[in-house]
Amino acid sequence: METTRQSKVCRLIQKELSEIFLFQTKSMNGVLVSVSAVRISPDMSIVRAYLSVFPSAKAEDIVKNINANSKAIRYELGNRVRHQLRIIPELKFFVDDSLDYVERIDELLKK
Repeated sequence: METTRQSKVCRLIQKELSEIFLFQTKSMNGVLVSVSAVRISPDMSIVRAYLSVFPSAKAEDIVKNINANSKAIRYELGNRVRHQLRIIPELKFFVDDSLDYVERIDELLKK
């Protein structure tokens, strides 16, 4: 159960990360990265961000690249939210495959 503060911080981080990824993926034609969910630890030191990547075939490679550059993304996030948060949490990114899962279930139900 998240506290009110945790949910507010999650929404703030999700909004800012979405803007960061939107800006960074403009140069990559045909790739779209969106932040589908953000979860934060109770002590607000670790953030788990779930990314939805289109096309999904490139999802693993893109998320691996994003995790490799997480320090630069954390720095950019820190510049954007430095007046709202005292400590910028550590970022961990994961592939959100819920859309692929729903698509697979639909295919199985149609058979």
